[in-house]
Amino acid sequence: MIYNEFGNTGIKMSALGFGAMRLPMQSEREDGAELVDYDKAVPLMQKAFEMGVNYVDTAPYYCGSDSETAVGMALKGWRDKVYLSTKNPVEDDSFDNWLGRLEKSLKKLDTDYIDFYHMWGISLKTFQEKIDIKGGPIDAAKKALEQGLIKHLSFSFHDKAENMMPIIDSGYFSSVLCQYNLLDRSNESGITYAKKKGLGTVIMGPVGGGRLGVPSGVIQGLLADRKLESTAEMALRYVLANPDADIALCGMENMAMLEENVKVASIEGPLTEAETKIAEKMMEENKKLAELYCTGCKYCMPCEFKLNIPHLLTLMNYHRVYDLPDYARKEYAKLYVPLEDRKMSWEKGWGLDASNCVECGACEEKCPQKLKIIQQLKETHETLK
Repeated sequence: MIYNEFGNTGIKMSALGFGAMRLPMQSEREDGAELVDYDKAVPLMQKAFEMGVNYVDTAPYYCGSDSETAVGMALKGWRDKVYLSTKNPVEDDSFDNWLGRLEKSLKKLDTDYIDFYHMWGISLKTFQEKIDIKGGPIDAAKKALEQGLIKHLSFSFHDKAENMMPIIDSGYFSSVLCQYNLLDRSNESGITYAKKKGLGTVIMGPVGGGRLGVPSGVIQGLLADRKLESTAEMALRYVLANPDADIALCGMENMAMLEENVKVASIEGPLTEAETKIAEKMMEENKKLAELYCTGCKYCMPCEFKLNIPHLLTLMNYHRVYDLPDYARKEYAKLYVPLEDRKMSWEKGWGLDASNCVECGACEEKCPQKLKIIQQLKETHETLK
């Protein structure tokens, strides 16, 4: 296992982190949620620790709100060897409520302290208006640090890339967690900036939230000489080749995924600089091809009939441009679930499937590329249904 200096913390972290968002699950509870299958999940995480992974990341709502409990169980006998990360959803600007959510996590994790505690999924607006205020969450975090309940304050980021820098410059944080992969390099400059400023950098979604975990001849063939075993291997090698990325955080549901990822994270120099540039150039060419269909500018939105047109056309691009048909169909199938039954906020924002287009033409009038959106929606439905 490769280990990297984690910002200015003085800690050496494994290049591979265990993301406890997709643990093995078992039968549903009465309230419709699933429980973690502890008999599978706990040994899986402990095997990762045995193989050298020393960073595990969870959150209060992962795995039907059961992930923290499972991680706490897995840490028994490993607490002094593994660094624990979890998150505070910052639901309001209250000092007391922030500490209350921390106490709940400590109880579920059955631990006295959390090594890296994140302001969860924040934007610059949230940071300025809800977090960095007098008597608010930052002051609560300072108290938790003084009491030893948390060792380091961190943040996970879901905002425009340029908005990461002001949060880093606040000086409050020891590390940042953000997305970065072959399909989405928007945070690349922010990751470099964070590293320069002494923050540890953790990459979520190195295999694109599952998009790069399924076979793709396009992506797997980026470096023909490498003879890569899987698309996921190409994706993980790419992230680990970035010297500013300390940890690639992977969700691993079974032993085969764990063993493959540990193998990749144990190779010195996953990609050479020349190979990285070749991969980036080819992915940029693919991106340009995708933009012939849709750039994601969202000028066509909102749709009066609740279609998220950019999302629908992006799914088609995963199939047509990146050779990820299984992923595209899987995500498209989620659109058949009634809006009110979707559990996650981002799923509720996806809208209906493409067959609900009434061909009003309003989107085509607003499209700056003058795309034949109606026809593309028909093609999307026929291909992915």
